Amino acid sequence: MAEVVRVVAADDPVRPLFSPTGELTPEARSRLGLDAAALRDLYRNMVLIRRADQEALNLQRQGELGLWGQYLGQEAIHVGAITALRTEDWVFPSYREFGMAMVRGVDPADMLTLFRGLSHGPWDPNKYHFAPLAIPVATQVPHAVGFAMGCRLRHSDEVVLSTFGDGATSEGDWHEAMNFAGVFKSPVVFLCQNNHWAISVPLSKQTAGSIVDRAKGYGFPGIRIDGNDVLGVYAAVRAAATRARQGEGPYLIEAVTYRMGAHTSSDDPTRYRLDSDLEPWGLRDPITRYQVWLKAQGVIDDGLIAAMAAEAESAAQAMRARLTALPAPPPGEAIFGRVYANPPASFVQEREEFEASLEDS
Repeated sequence: MAEVVRVVAADDPVRPLFSPTGELTPEARSRLGLDAAALRDLYRNMVLIRRADQEALNLQRQGELGLWGQYLGQEAIHVGAITALRTEDWVFPSYREFGMAMVRGVDPADMLTLFRGLSHGPWDPNKYHFAPLAIPVATQVPHAVGFAMGCRLRHSDEVVLSTFGDGATSEGDWHEAMNFAGVFKSPVVFLCQNNHWAISVPLSKQTAGSIVDRAKGYGFPGIRIDGNDVLGVYAAVRAAATRARQGEGPYLIEAVTYRMGAHTSSDDPTRYRLDSDLEPWGLRDPITRYQVWLKAQGVIDDGLIAAMAAEAESAAQAMRARLTALPAPPPGEAIFGRVYANPPASFVQEREEFEASLEDS
């Protein structure tokens, strides 16, 4: 008889931190080890990335960007997850993780050149340990698992975060990556941002059962948490990353949130959902909720809140100014740049011939 793989509580350092409904317990919250400055920084980063998100949408509406996909309402996941990782840990994002890249230190104006049609790869992944935004759904998930296996073969203690939406869990790439990671105990944390929509398809029409329960079928644990609690996301990702770093393999976190905006700027969500669908989630806004908690703890006051809002406004305007002033890169660099670390002679020759043909025209 084949061996039966059981995922038991001892294998799961994340679950004891949360209630059965996925809320971070008061005891776990008190043991996060974050001082007042770190708690304020989580709030500041959520405010910064939300304002940048709105400004990117403004730019698209004004014809400065070809497309934009908002992450409004998902800021707690972006900030909590990245803050929980070490700087040497890698992130393999989907197309909506602009805020995560900002928290990692990537220049937002540089990132927007992708949506302006000026670049195919506007930052160096090796510098930020942040892979390119993946537009095709779920393709980044096997990439993350493969990279995580490379880290393991190098005997590195780096952990890889693979982040995706609920729609990605219906793709074959996702299942293949989950299976491979489970078999080979890849040091990867799978983070599902369950925002309830795959473009216009609701979760109930694409997923039977619970996303997190699928982890058991691949031989590793998972948990469903409140994705609008930045401290809960931080705690879950940190514990799962520690587990992976110790050689215990992958972990699946299903962070439940809601896509408050459109799928992208080309989408009209009023055609398939009601304003009443948004109302309960508006009351659970991750920034407002966290602000209320911080004020109750005496960690933040109205003066700091106003100052951070002003900082976010200034940063958004600087992002706009820098983006609109950026020239188009040389065609050779746009097409051939960042393909090889050590390009073969045939590739160099092809680039030289291409650039020579431009000079002759």
